[in-house]
Amino acid sequence: MSQFVFKMPDLGEGTVEAEIVAWHTKPGDAVDEDQVIVEVMTDKAAVEVPAPVSGRVVSITGEPGDKVAVGSPLIVFELAAAAVESSAPAATVPSPVQAPSQAPAPAGASAAAATAPRTGRVMTSPANRRRAREAGIDLASIAGSGPGGRILRGDLVAAGGELRAAAGHVSAETSVVRSLVAGPGVSRTVGGTASGEVTEIKVIGLRRLIAERMSEAKRTIPHFAYVEEVDISELESLRAHLNGTLPKGAPTLSYLPFVVLALTRALESFPQCNVRYDAAREVLVRHRAVHVGVATQTPDGLKVPVVRNAQALSLWELGAEIRRVAERARSNKSTRDELVGSTITVTSLGKLGGIASTPVINAPEVAIIGLNKAVERPVVHQGAIAVRRIMNLSSSFDHRFVDGYDAAAMIQLLKDLLEHPAMIFIPKVNSP
Repeated sequence: MSQFVFKMPDLGEGTVEAEIVAWHTKPGDAVDEDQVIVEVMTDKAAVEVPAPVSGRVVSITGEPGDKVAVGSPLIVFELAAAAVESSAPAATVPSPVQAPSQAPAPAGASAAAATAPRTGRVMTSPANRRRAREAGIDLASIAGSGPGGRILRGDLVAAGGELRAAAGHVSAETSVVRSLVAGPGVSRTVGGTASGEVTEIKVIGLRRLIAERMSEAKRTIPHFAYVEEVDISELESLRAHLNGTLPKGAPTLSYLPFVVLALTRALESFPQCNVRYDAAREVLVRHRAVHVGVATQTPDGLKVPVVRNAQALSLWELGAEIRRVAERARSNKSTRDELVGSTITVTSLGKLGGIASTPVINAPEVAIIGLNKAVERPVVHQGAIAVRRIMNLSSSFDHRFVDGYDAAAMIQLLKDLLEHPAMIFIPKVNSP
């Protein structure tokens, strides 16, 4: 038997450590290559890490909530004698890989092994053969860094292959990413102790990350809150008419695509609200394109998938794209790129919308727009009491960079567009 020491992989973007969120194996278990063994979290993402080899687990390092430095031993496997060549004992210590969610390639492979021509059948898993085939990689050209020259997933990454994930596993392009933004999430009870009516729950993983982000946002961003009521009676009439033209069973339009479309129009006049703040460089990065973050409630907590280039989409395209990114977020299929890079966020509590709210800014953005519940109320309309559909907009702005006057003026323009929805679809005409 030979032991294989698997170290905490380098998950990219300057990560120096990762927090253990949950182990999916324990000492004594037999695992197969590519089987998910542990879920870890960095400040960027939560990643499910697969086993680099098949074997029996000898020991693991760390409990949920513990942080393990990149390059430190994470788990030790015992390999079958048939899987290890007696001439390659140094190949039992892995080195980190440079891509998220990929198993690291063991260090110790000699220069001769890297250059020697390969003869006979290449040793690797069926999953890696498929990945290599899909990426157009010749396995015979790769020097395997695993036991006995076995080609591991990290070797394929190093070869520059664009790997695709097998069902239920994770690739460099489709890391399992949890929400990275402020908002409620799932608190995980791990090692909780109950005594009478008191339960202690360790704050780890996504809940810890959310707590840190929320605290940082409230500590560093002076929030300017602004609430305005909007008469959306005409908008509701238009929405009902458009939905009535759809085939039976087709997805209908919610208020959200109308609000997003109107927001892209309003931002033409208030570009200082379509901004990301680079705190490290003390630079405001103003975007011409509008990448709208759509706060989405999921079983794992609130995530914010991004609708990119919203200003270039039609109403129907916005509706379809919002549904698409929201569904991918709910089903844990979002890629990292689909969860980062928004320039302004829209959040809605739906039927729980309440009268008003004070949404927390999704840093490094400088503005967030919240939709409250739409209700019918008696109001004065054109000099008479009438029942109208009213919805409040609750917004927050970073007062360091958006003056209160500009924030209020932008919301008033958004209100005007929503109350007269035909204006949303009329090209902007400059005043003479």
